[in-house]
Amino acid sequence: MTTALLPLKATAICLADMIEYPKTGVQRKTLLKDVSCQYMLVSLAAGTEIAEHASPRNTTVHVIEGQGMLTLEDKEIVLEPGVFVFMPAATPHALKAMANLTFLLILSEGSLDSKH
Repeated sequence: MTTALLPLKATAICLADMIEYPKTGVQRKTLLKDVSCQYMLVSLAAGTEIAEHASPRNTTVHVIEGQGMLTLEDKEIVLEPGVFVFMPAATPHALKAMANLTFLLILSEGSLDSKH
């Protein structure tokens, strides 16, 4: 079981203050987790690659700092501060950090319903 850093109550933090880069690889910090969503701060050391995979949950990525490349359904998306990406569940994707890279990753249940 993953322990969240923040309690499930109204709170505010500065994400930039929580960034810590590993010397190599990936560091994940679970900020909040409830029955339907998980919010993680993900930091990758420059040069780190994550091979193609897919999540069983809807996923969003909001880049906070750094630079990388996301391969999403065979399209390359430059990751830089301010970029927001949505990936429906089961969407194949891969990632490479060109420089140290940090983003907010949100995993959520359910699917998008065009009626809402």
